[in-house]
Amino acid sequence: MPLLKYEQIAESLRARITDGEFGPGDLLPSGRDLCEQWSVSRATVIKAMDVLRADGLVVARQGSGFTVVETPLARPAGRRIAGSARLSGGSAFRRLGTPVREVPPEKVAEALCLDPEVAALRRDRLMLLDDGAPQSLVVAWFPPDIADACPRLAQAGPLMEGTTHYVARTTGRRPAEGVDVSTVRLASRHEAELLGLTLPEAVAVVLHTASDSEGRPLVCEEGVTPARVWERTDAYPMS
Repeated sequence: MPLLKYEQIAESLRARITDGEFGPGDLLPSGRDLCEQWSVSRATVIKAMDVLRADGLVVARQGSGFTVVETPLARPAGRRIAGSARLSGGSAFRRLGTPVREVPPEKVAEALCLDPEVAALRRDRLMLLDDGAPQSLVVAWFPPDIADACPRLAQAGPLMEGTTHYVARTTGRRPAEGVDVSTVRLASRHEAELLGLTLPEAVAVVLHTASDSEGRPLVCEEGVTPARVWERTDAYPMS
């Protein structure tokens, strides 16, 4: 389905931000300029900016327009309900190390439908609480076909638009189904060091797999959260 005009404007700005034309704190083109460039009304431009703002990519500056966020947000693994924005449950994070291709754990390989010993691209991030303390360790694994088609996934820094939007924009493949498997276990020594835990300590683990409309895996994320800060709330109608 062709993108609507406001979606085209939002996607164009996403690409320009990700490609480095606009960096953190930079002022985006004015509403008037975008109206002229795209031959649209101001209401259409505002709708495009609302999309980017809901995704935590831009912020409004009183009297000056919109700027790229200084600190990008990310969400913990799982709970990617259709229609939810990055600001929903999103928080500051720190990218750990440099993305690397390696053979994933067996459960991740199964989720990604990979044969044994096939390497995937690994990206690690540490989710932070409001006071800067560690909240959750998230390890994202991308299958080879996605990693090959999306070279920016291999960069060390964060993708301002988020990996989901980047993969969708680059490959045309969007998440259509998510599967979350939640378990509890003891933290590993590596996890304890990153999360500031004293072993032995329990952690909640969410294994999230996103697939496209044809059932092809796009990413598998393992989120590890200390039991003392893990909480899940579900609200649902009852008859």
